[in-house]
Amino acid sequence: MADTLTGRTSEAPDAVPEFPMPRQSRCPFDPPPALKDLQREGPLAKVRLWDGSESWLVTRYAEQRALLGDPRVSADTDRPGYPTKASPEGGEGKLSFIMMDDPEHARLRRMVTAPFAVKKVEALRPAVQRIVDGLIDDMLAGPAPVDLVDAFALPLPSLVICELLGVPYEEHDFFQEHTRTMVRTTATPEDRGAAGREVAGYLAGVVGKRIAEPKDDLLSSIAGRVTAGELTHQQATEMALLLLIAGHETTANMIALGTLALLQHPDQLALLRESDAPRLVASAVEELLRYLHITHLGRRRAVTEDIEIAGQVIRAGEGVIMVNEIGNRDPEVFADPDRLDITRDARRHVAFGFGVHQCLGQPLARMELQVVYGTLYRRIPTLKLAGDLRDVRFKNDAFIYGVHELPVSW
Repeated sequence: MADTLTGRTSEAPDAVPEFPMPRQSRCPFDPPPALKDLQREGPLAKVRLWDGSESWLVTRYAEQRALLGDPRVSADTDRPGYPTKASPEGGEGKLSFIMMDDPEHARLRRMVTAPFAVKKVEALRPAVQRIVDGLIDDMLAGPAPVDLVDAFALPLPSLVICELLGVPYEEHDFFQEHTRTMVRTTATPEDRGAAGREVAGYLAGVVGKRIAEPKDDLLSSIAGRVTAGELTHQQATEMALLLLIAGHETTANMIALGTLALLQHPDQLALLRESDAPRLVASAVEELLRYLHITHLGRRRAVTEDIEIAGQVIRAGEGVIMVNEIGNRDPEVFADPDRLDITRDARRHVAFGFGVHQCLGQPLARMELQVVYGTLYRRIPTLKLAGDLRDVRFKNDAFIYGVHELPVSW
């Protein structure tokens, strides 16, 4: 029987490519070559996942935005056809409201929207600037080379999200150790589950304390919803866990990966280092978000009703995967998309998604990255990679792409 899109027959299963595809080791900032090939062929293609199931891979920008904004496309992991994770070790479970549909998604999301509003986030900029300067002071006062991930990229967002949530920063080693396990694809289901339970158990205890003795922090606000009967204690804990993981893992990886990309593009680094114009810094952040998409396994959805798109029909009960890293390299939208150009207007990128599920914390992530990219390279103008790019270990074993370590000197 012929496939409705490719014409491939069920007798030739090898004709359907496996997803995810491997990157080229010599091009660690670029999407896998096979993804580029599929994008050139068309906006939709069938791919096979680790368990033999098939889903639609959406490779072009316009179709990704259309599907992400379509109410017939569900984020609920329990829906028939929802694409499984990329490996048998991946597992799949609900991480609070990001894996739910409206109206429950909207109800829960509204409870934590206010602290991430642009004006609220901008009020945090001076505090984030002090943290960045303090971490740079510590690096300059110590020996070189230093691991930028451990000394700078991880502590910054961890400090910020811990302060915002009301979690003692003294626990950051505990959180970072366990969240690394939770997002590592090579971890066993048992290890991932145990790590999640450890962090959730701790946060459940903090929520309980905030119910009894509220403070001026986000966890107290969430705990207040439990007192009011709007959330169960478990829902409050899941929400806190989501905010903690999303608040430091993504930004930390973007800080380190963005720095490495700039070090490999010295002309772009010089432009950024030699300018103190906020507009150029903001532009650099958007371009790096476009150029370096860190959620490289795609946004996964299930289709609840037949959808006709790009001349094809995606049937109810089929899965779709929006691989934003290749959507952000669509030449129909971004001229010369494989070139890093911090002067381009890249604000239309889909690094934070699109539609009702677009990233809640994007104002905070943008502000933190603006402070970092606008400060680090001016404070340490001779910053350089300590070693060879070939020796850098990239996170091909994790759901969030980045580098395990980044040794730098000056």
